[in-house]
Amino acid sequence: MEKRRLGNSGLEVSAIGLGCMGMSAAYGTREERNERESIATIHRALELGVTFFDTAEAYGPYANEELVARALHGKRDQVILATKFGFTFDQKGAIAGRDSRPEHIREAVEGSLQRLQTDRIDLLYQHRVDPAVPIEDVIGAMAALVREGKVRHLGLSEAGEGTIRLAHAVHPIAALQSEYSLWERNLEPQIIPVLRELGIGLVPFAPLGRGFLTGSVKRAEEYPEGDYRRGDPRYQGENFEANLRAASAVRALAARKGVTAGQIALAWLLHKGPDIVPIPGTKRRSYLEENAGAAAVSLGSGEMAELDAALSAEKVSGPRYNEKQMSMVDR
Repeated sequence: MEKRRLGNSGLEVSAIGLGCMGMSAAYGTREERNERESIATIHRALELGVTFFDTAEAYGPYANEELVARALHGKRDQVILATKFGFTFDQKGAIAGRDSRPEHIREAVEGSLQRLQTDRIDLLYQHRVDPAVPIEDVIGAMAALVREGKVRHLGLSEAGEGTIRLAHAVHPIAALQSEYSLWERNLEPQIIPVLRELGIGLVPFAPLGRGFLTGSVKRAEEYPEGDYRRGDPRYQGENFEANLRAASAVRALAARKGVTAGQIALAWLLHKGPDIVPIPGTKRRSYLEENAGAAAVSLGSGEMAELDAALSAEKVSGPRYNEKQMSMVDR
């Protein structure tokens, strides 16, 4: 698989990464999660040239970093590891709030290093902007970890234009991780131009619309308790029907080209610029192989325009998050 650089950082990663969250949290039931298959998926990713792995202390919490470490035992130098800090958790492991105080950052990173069984984190993100802590103080604490050799590159997640500029002025930011896909275009008016102005890469999560763009979806109420999609506004009621209609264009183009709808959605992102590296998440080898195949799918300018028009912001129904989750997005 081809390599890409994240902005001007010099950090080189595979053109498509692997989001590991679903191996430990968010999608499906606990019973459906299979550690053996998850580890086999990570091993298969390496065979296919996928070298960029994304995790976070919040996934589990903690369990996902430990799983990734087990999968990459003896293979650490073959990969680029990204993880995130910035949340606190209650006794049940649920997110209780945000905490990016410098002392907490150091504590969180030490924990991640231990769980990942490594001496350095290749890309460290602040998981969500903490309004209680100036971003200059956050980046200052992260930069100290770079100087100590515990972290190589810095990133932000779901940060707004002002925060990105202030952060980058303290220490170069390699990447912004945010939701961006054919059906979620919120970054296009302001954020992507800022990233390109400053030389910052974009790492889109949920590049398949949490599965919606693959075509194999059900209504929110048909997913089991504990599955993220039960509470996703775009999977609910009339939004679901409207979004199925909009996404039909992806399926139609996929059929014409003899590829899958998911591969079209990922190829669209890859064609949006060489500074974009999507991280589709999966816990199964079959889906991983399909996602990796998107790197070989070519889209012409007419096909890109067709997709842009079919899934414009006006055609997609419902917010991407519920109110509580949107309150944590820095916009």
